Amino acid sequence: MGPLKALQVGPELGETYLSAGEIAARVDELGASIAAGYAGRDLLLVTVLKGAFVFAADLARAIHIPHALDFVALAGYGGPLGGRPGIRILKDVDTAIAGRDVLLVQNVVDTGLTLNYLVKVLTLRDPASLAICTLLDRPYRRLVDDLPIRYVGFTVPDEFFAGYGFDLAERWRGLPGLRVVPRRGE
Repeated sequence: MGPLKALQVGPELGETYLSAGEIAARVDELGASIAAGYAGRDLLLVTVLKGAFVFAADLARAIHIPHALDFVALAGYGGPLGGRPGIRILKDVDTAIAGRDVLLVQNVVDTGLTLNYLVKVLTLRDPASLAICTLLDRPYRRLVDDLPIRYVGFTVPDEFFAGYGFDLAERWRGLPGLRVVPRRGE
């Protein structure tokens, strides 16, 4: 197999917002902080699919204490024309979380409504603790005040991003950095 080639970026993507190096440095810092905070505890990382899988993989390697991994996938439904809006679980965790320290790994926290739902569902399963680690945060858009966000990679502006797990029409998740997706008409 030959050398890896760089993924060719399409014209629909704009400038780099965070480079792979900037992200890697911050993920290492988060991993060290998480390892210190959960030393000697039964840590379970629960990754919210699909967007957080790249972040979770790097974060898991940066947490230098024993921990387990699991995944959950959620979807919104309904809305103005489709009935009452809500959230449903497409893929639930496979691991029993009772008595464990659960750290939800998310790519971005925006309004907080989806994570609020997930926190409530998982809290009913009696974890020892439950907190959130997010790569990106937009606290100025929050509609929920009591989310247990403990670890934040970056606070970002109200932009749409692609790369590092974030997609644009299910493409570009594999880009090593984070690119701004220009709004139409810009």
